[in-house]
Amino acid sequence: MVREKDICWEYAEKLDGNKVRCKFCLRVLNGGISRLKHHLSRLPSKGVNPCSKVRDDITDRVRSIIASKEEGKETSSSAKKQKFSEAKSTLSASKPLLPIESASPITKIFPSVPLMGPTSNFTSDQENAERTIALFFFENKLDFSVARSSSYQLMIDAVGKCGPGLRIPSAESLKTTWLERIKSEVSIQSKDIEREWATTGCTLLADTWTDNKSKALINFSVSSPSRTFFHKSVDASSYFKNAKCLADLFDSAIQDFGQENVVQIIMDNALNYTGIGNHVSQSYGSIFVSPCASQCLNLILEDFSKIDWVNRCILQAQTISKFIYNHASILDLMKRFTGGEDLIRTGITKPVSNFLSLQSMLKQRLELKHMFNSAEYSTNSSYTNKPQSISCIAIIEDNEFWRAVEECVAISEPFLKLLREVSGAKPAVGSIYQYMTRAKESIRTYYIMDENKCKTFLDIVDRRWQNQLHSPLHSAAAFLNPSIQYTSDNKFLASIKEDFFKVLEKLLPTPDIRRDITNQILTFTRANGMFGCSLAREARDTVAPGLWWEQYGDSAPVLQRVAMRILSQVCSSSTFERHWSTFQQIHSEKRNKLDKETLNDIAYVNYNLKLSRQLQTKFPESDPLLLEDIDMTSEWVEETETPSPTQWLDRFGSSLDGSDLNTRQFSAAIFGANDPIFGL
Repeated sequence: MVREKDICWEYAEKLDGNKVRCKFCLRVLNGGISRLKHHLSRLPSKGVNPCSKVRDDITDRVRSIIASKEEGKETSSSAKKQKFSEAKSTLSASKPLLPIESASPITKIFPSVPLMGPTSNFTSDQENAERTIALFFFENKLDFSVARSSSYQLMIDAVGKCGPGLRIPSAESLKTTWLERIKSEVSIQSKDIEREWATTGCTLLADTWTDNKSKALINFSVSSPSRTFFHKSVDASSYFKNAKCLADLFDSAIQDFGQENVVQIIMDNALNYTGIGNHVSQSYGSIFVSPCASQCLNLILEDFSKIDWVNRCILQAQTISKFIYNHASILDLMKRFTGGEDLIRTGITKPVSNFLSLQSMLKQRLELKHMFNSAEYSTNSSYTNKPQSISCIAIIEDNEFWRAVEECVAISEPFLKLLREVSGAKPAVGSIYQYMTRAKESIRTYYIMDENKCKTFLDIVDRRWQNQLHSPLHSAAAFLNPSIQYTSDNKFLASIKEDFFKVLEKLLPTPDIRRDITNQILTFTRANGMFGCSLAREARDTVAPGLWWEQYGDSAPVLQRVAMRILSQVCSSSTFERHWSTFQQIHSEKRNKLDKETLNDIAYVNYNLKLSRQLQTKFPESDPLLLEDIDMTSEWVEETETPSPTQWLDRFGSSLDGSDLNTRQFSAAIFGANDPIFGL
């Protein structure tokens, strides 16, 4: 029972045997309190899934406990080494190993915390280390989210293992030797992925950013089932409206990956209007041009939010959230009633934030009512007499408001679900048609008694789906998806067959290579051969469609190759956070060629490391639409005397355009556009 005294038991519930349940995410863990600690520390160790809901302060505390325990083990096992080191340091006190440099300005203002001599305890060492790290963050204006990076902890651990006297890499070494070395490592990884393109093909992703000063940047990435790689950033400002020059640029990008490997190109609306899509379709018979599904779905949600009663509902909800989040005492009171839960959510776009926040507010409906009716709130005259308070109480007690919230949540949820499906880097082309059909059907079901509202929402969806989002590739992928093909209640199979045949003609252009294709299609649709074996039947709904065809498609070899290439593609270019301010710095006219080359290399390494990290740390319970921190500049929080409809984006000026998917972390918006990046 001694183990019961471990202070980490306050974060867990003891179950039968050697099992514990985390009080934050409710996950049951085998292995007792030790595995719980690694679960709460969110460190990549012991094969334990990190907790997605634990607070940062708890994580820091548990990490300190683990570090203290490890330090104790190392101390007891290396006492002789420590004595030798002390003796050595005493002998060489007058002859330091490293040249003594002059103190930096920050150390002159904030000298290190003096330790209590050779008997200093772990707490003082820990506090001094944390203080030094904090000063490093503040002096260099680092985003606090850097502390959540797993590589941050790996760096600290590696430095700790080296002990005193570590020769840290110089600025020049980081800029040259280490940048080149890491870039080489990333390039080798990309070469390994390229081998699968012969089987699965790949998707070329083109993201565009423009400002009000004729600046136009295009980022190219490539995606395949294993992962997505950032390729390069191009300044197309001087020829963005020149169709011939843009065509040459895309021809070059296609050649970089091999025309025979590229199945489709996904580009945003800005590029669609340049006519580059027509050039690719006419010049490359086997390459499809598709819109970005995430962007189109976001526009559907944006159109929903512009409907008068939906917009009024959002504004009323924002009245409540602004009042709460702009008064610290009320915010603390609310979190007591919600069990520490926030009321609002910050999503990857403004429309997503709106509907996720309404969803959260509906979930906390009773807690909000209890808070505003509580004695603690009603007896505090410092805010109960304010006009905002009176407005909030009126909204909270208004049943019409809550009915509107329920409607907004019910209508938006199927499209948020579809957005989650297509926003990641996983192949989703085989499911987008089915998800869109279900989303439209949910609108018809919800408004079965209200034809006008049903028509309003369906008209918005159909306009975006038919005119912008739908691609023949989506239809062909749906036809080849076994979970759709073998489901009897799918009424749209007949309507997508024509698109499927068009895609086949494009991918199999000559009669010789499609000689037996009709028989192979019948073999597939009738589930003959390997398609009908028990394993194939059981895997129809549980295995990724591309993998299913790889395993069970041998009875139709030509169709198998086509299916694997189609079903292995993504639907969106929005697979990672895009910090366009970095690319502005890269393409600045004030920079010399050497600086641009270095910044290009840094951008290449940075984005590919982020993509790799996302792949390694993706948790099943994580929401790809949700950002970790609340945007305190959003319309859900920030109060202004004359609010602007685009206030959420206006704050960032030319740092982004409306199509950008991540609006919070632009260094130019936080520190100013002239701040240097990476010291170059």
